[in-house]
Amino acid sequence: MRSHCLIATALLLTVLFAGPAFAADLRIGIIGLDTSHVTAFTKLINDTDDAQHVAGGKVVAAFKGGSADIESSSSRVDGYTKELVEKYGVKIYDTIPELCKNVDAVLLESVDGRPHLEQVKPVFASGKPVFIDKPVAGTLKDAIEIFRLAAEAKVPCFSSSSYRYYQSLQEVLKQDIGDVRSCISIGPCHLEPHHPDLFWYGVHATEALFTVMGAGCETVVRTTTPDTDIVTGTWKEGRTGTLYGIRTSGTPHKVIVFGSKAVAEQENSGDYAPLVAEIMKFFQTGVAPVSPVETVNMFAFMEAADESKRLGGAPVKISDVMEKAK
Repeated sequence: MRSHCLIATALLLTVLFAGPAFAADLRIGIIGLDTSHVTAFTKLINDTDDAQHVAGGKVVAAFKGGSADIESSSSRVDGYTKELVEKYGVKIYDTIPELCKNVDAVLLESVDGRPHLEQVKPVFASGKPVFIDKPVAGTLKDAIEIFRLAAEAKVPCFSSSSYRYYQSLQEVLKQDIGDVRSCISIGPCHLEPHHPDLFWYGVHATEALFTVMGAGCETVVRTTTPDTDIVTGTWKEGRTGTLYGIRTSGTPHKVIVFGSKAVAEQENSGDYAPLVAEIMKFFQTGVAPVSPVETVNMFAFMEAADESKRLGGAPVKISDVMEKAK
């Protein structure tokens, strides 16, 4: 119960204490230079000739970060650092507190969710709004703590996968299909041994599922094989949402939404530009477009999926994993 209250408080404070709009040219800092998102986001923000340029600020500073025990992190830091410095004139800082002193807003981009809690603490101390890229944390417990600290510090904070804002998904949401009864979300689900199974890449298709279904998942059941995960959640009022996580090649990014009047199916994929536009709007207004309640419920869904796997596919209550994560 305490965890639910903390998340609700975080949501309220995000709205109540959102700061005033910033000046037109925000100075943006990046934490963690070990993902392709850092160069892709920087190009969209800094390159005014880009066809999808997002106006409103400029990436001017970064902290390298990186995780030695994840090869896809440690092997990329130097290359992305070089590109940011040489192509975009970004200044590299040795510490996160120093970076925060020289920016107006922060993109926490470390590909590894485990250090996010410690990396975001000095950002909260600085009072700067922060977007935390997926996964918001490496554990459900850390995710809950991040939003608790954000509320305590009265600092605007949100997290999201780019899948949430794909134009093709947004077009599905606009279709008149009546009340949403259920949804199937299909996407890649490659694993990384330091993270719960769905946190690493399955988080994308899970985000798409929650974009359609919203918060309120209560029970989770998982079936798993070496190549596939099928995770079904039951929401309030008997609504259901199913994740198909695929570990083979050629996996589509798709949702199929079943309404009381019709069925809608996502066509095509998407790109980063709509998410970056939402992040810029968030930096300028201090109003989070995704609530802590929904993000935490989503991560509880993924944690419950791991618990169901450990129990041989037995149903797991979201309330139980939330209680364990206190």
